Amino acid sequence: MTAPTIEDIDALVGPATPHFAYQIRARVRETIAGLPEDDPVRRYAEEKIELLDRLGHASTKAENSEPESRERIGWETIPSSAPEWAPLPRR
Repeated sequence: MTAPTIEDIDALVGPATPHFAYQIRARVRETIAGLPEDDPVRRYAEEKIELLDRLGHASTKAENSEPESRERIGWETIPSSAPEWAPLPRR
């Protein structure tokens, strides 16, 4: 098996959604399991693992759009209404 590349990590993480964030996170961990700690692909993948963890507590990656305002009436009743960069607090 060839060593994983940054492109391989991007291929796994790119289509991630909140529903599958943790399954993809596990797959990324398996992919980099044999890499040394100082490997650049491992470091890149660990950043993506953090993104996936935040995504698991959010409702969207919303990379190309602004999230809806949290001032909207009823916002607090939407349990997964946050983008990955500002996930809702964990309970």
